[in-house]
Amino acid sequence: MKKIVLLLVFVFSTSLIVAQETTKKDLVKNGNLIASTIYHSNNVVAQQGFYNKLGKLQGTWISYDTNGNKTAVAQYDNGEKVGTWYFYNGDVLREVKYTENKIAQVTTWKESETQVVSNLR
Repeated sequence: MKKIVLLLVFVFSTSLIVAQETTKKDLVKNGNLIASTIYHSNNVVAQQGFYNKLGKLQGTWISYDTNGNKTAVAQYDNGEKVGTWYFYNGDVLREVKYTENKIAQVTTWKESETQVVSNLR
């Protein structure tokens, strides 16, 4: 079960970067960070987030589907996965907590308010 959960989280987290075809990327310098907005081929925002001066992911990254619905909220610190990530899929919300760039806990919430917790440590 642990391997399946890890595989699913890996697939979801890599899909943040390459999930759907994108056609345009806006980059704007914002102090020490570079704000990035990536668009789907239909010009709907696909992702928003920041890069640091070294070109590594930094801070909050938000991903959207082609209809503009939020699909994920991720946290990075100098390119490493940190904090709590959220994955939205219909009536299911998954919280994935990272410690030292590794998955520490996965919690699944369903609209019925049922909670399933998977501790990976």
